[in-house]
Amino acid sequence: MSLLPSRDPATPDAEPRVIGVDSDDADDVLSALSAETARNLLSELNKEPAPPSELADRVDTSLQNAQYHLKKLKNAGAVEVVDTAYSEKGREMDVFAPANQPLVICAGDEQETSGLRAALANIIGGFAIIGFASLLVQQVFGSGQGTLFGGPTVSSGSADTGSRDPSFYAENATVTDGGFEATAGALDTAAQGGAEAAAAVIPPGLAFFAGGAFVIAGMAALWYIRQ
Repeated sequence: MSLLPSRDPATPDAEPRVIGVDSDDADDVLSALSAETARNLLSELNKEPAPPSELADRVDTSLQNAQYHLKKLKNAGAVEVVDTAYSEKGREMDVFAPANQPLVICAGDEQETSGLRAALANIIGGFAIIGFASLLVQQVFGSGQGTLFGGPTVSSGSADTGSRDPSFYAENATVTDGGFEATAGALDTAAQGGAEAAAAVIPPGLAFFAGGAFVIAGMAALWYIRQ
């Protein structure tokens, strides 16, 4: 049985939930994740949402044990019910999935926790904006999303490996005892062609994303130092 959550895949993750390590919420999370079965259940849910009965089979445990750990994980905010399914007998079952809100446990007071939550939200939002802008850049200046994810398409003019007029080699080479020796002009031509081919290998959208990610990483490092 394969089940999909009712949550829209295009819906972005909610603002990160940051809790202090000495808080009651942290006790609930750490207690829920202390059991190996609970960690296995959470790992399976990250692969595919499922009701307790299917999860019990996937982690090789009893239904009662799976329900017990899922309840603890839900109370801790690590998982949530995203849909409803029905068994072969017509019984209604909750479909669980990992919580849509990223969870971060940190050591610090309330002020530091709030600052970290805001910083994480800004970083996640920044990467989402850069990712969308990169697709636009690739669509406008590249050859669409196919070259961004499936490799670039090099035009024949940028890396021509076809035959040339023999006079080209005659004008750009000298004969020595060991055979032909390329002149500076021929080497410059080859170097220029190689540079153009290398530039064509990197999709503009990917280059834009890499630059934006570098800026965000620098800003995050600066924020961390100032803290």
